[in-house]
Amino acid sequence: MQKIPKQEFTAEFKEQAVKRVKDGKSVSAVAKEMGLVEQTLRNWVKAFDLGRLNGAGAANVTPEAMELSRLRAENARLKREVEILKKATAYFARDAL
Repeated sequence: MQKIPKQEFTAEFKEQAVKRVKDGKSVSAVAKEMGLVEQTLRNWVKAFDLGRLNGAGAANVTPEAMELSRLRAENARLKREVEILKKATAYFARDAL
């Protein structure tokens, strides 16, 4: 059985689909017109009502998450620098003998 790749939709596409539902069309009719699964469209309508409808790959990023990401990147950079210094120390120690 093959895994179906996850489709990603733009925020504009999602908003357009939700607007059609809000204008009075049924979820099943809009889903069929736009080539969507009904449950996906229902989830978008629910997210829109809660103010959480985002585009593809978009996520609500908190300041804490941004800081954590920055610190992880800095940590990785510092680890690379330490590895370079260890190799340089070993190289120069070998030449001194």
